[in-house]
Amino acid sequence: MGDNQEKKLSPQTNFATRLIHFGAEIDTHTGASSVPLYQASTFHHYSLDNPPEYDYTRSGNPTRQALEDYIAMLEGGTRGFAFSSGMTAISAAFMLLSAGDHVICTEDVYGGTYRLLSTIMSRMNIETTFVDMTQIEAVKAAWKPNTKAVFVETPSNPTLKITDIRELTDWAKEFGLLTMLDNTFMTPYHQRPIELGIDIVLHSATKFLGGHSDLLAGLAVVNSDSLGVRLKQIQNGLGNVLGVQDSWLLIRGMKTLQARMEFSEKSARVLAEWLDKHPAITQVFYPGLPNHPGRAIHEKQSLGYGAVVSFDTGSEENAKRVLARVKIPLVAVSLGAVESILSYPAMMSHAAMPREVRHQRGITDGLLRYSVGLEHIDDILADLAQAFEK
Repeated sequence: MGDNQEKKLSPQTNFATRLIHFGAEIDTHTGASSVPLYQASTFHHYSLDNPPEYDYTRSGNPTRQALEDYIAMLEGGTRGFAFSSGMTAISAAFMLLSAGDHVICTEDVYGGTYRLLSTIMSRMNIETTFVDMTQIEAVKAAWKPNTKAVFVETPSNPTLKITDIRELTDWAKEFGLLTMLDNTFMTPYHQRPIELGIDIVLHSATKFLGGHSDLLAGLAVVNSDSLGVRLKQIQNGLGNVLGVQDSWLLIRGMKTLQARMEFSEKSARVLAEWLDKHPAITQVFYPGLPNHPGRAIHEKQSLGYGAVVSFDTGSEENAKRVLARVKIPLVAVSLGAVESILSYPAMMSHAAMPREVRHQRGITDGLLRYSVGLEHIDDILADLAQAFEK
């Protein structure tokens, strides 16, 4: 038997290995091969003069801390935070702002983020300008003296537009702007925005990180200790933390992230190419296609294309016909699971966005979003082929 010492991996250790050996994979007290589940709301103070590390689970819990350290390590940040959903993570990040501040945001952003900014943060006197972030000049033109933050999705949801992260952060730093990026589609396996200058990386961990459609969670990672102190104050003050059971489930799901992403992406690339040639489809959105206008930029900042493919069937009638005929994917909101999920953004993820606004941003009534799971690609294609038959 060797000494009971903490294992430390080399910084050069590959991502797949770090997913499994992330620092808390072995319990130091018992040697258990899983993070203990500390199902406790409060913690005993053995000495009032020497308070314990944890005192109340809203403020901190060992199981949640293992998860928060895990995502911080994967993203290359200084501190991680686990929230009760992706939207609570995003909301907490926006709580860093104050009344009178202005935000520049990706125009075809996730519908929940659009709703937060346009109907809730606006009541807090925080103003938002939505712009096409594929054009840096449009971002620059949106700047105002009270601009304090930039929020970006790349690839965007659901039209998969690409923003040049480094170009954006270089400009934002000139004006001292806080930069936030939703990394849900790419995950840290494919894209690590902090290395490109982003201040806060956000995830709906419900999706690819969890990977099994069995939990609701959000994660945030910051690039500095000072920002970490501020976000911790907000997390503790609002109390919107991730529960202990879901923290444990998320840790378990993240261990297989690379294996799942590699398999699903391989199938997604085949699906995108097949859809691009299909006469029933008017347009396909996938950064791995040669004709995608943002492909070169995406390849510069990401290691893969992801497992989400959006495509336009031409009309609401066609989209609903496909949704009614498919047999393999779940017809549902969400994405990033072991099972394929086919979504209708107009009535699901982007239902909060007015129709005319959706259309301006390319989110048409015929648009469908396919999150490719772990089923065999031949079965996925055969299923869609029969769904497209007139």
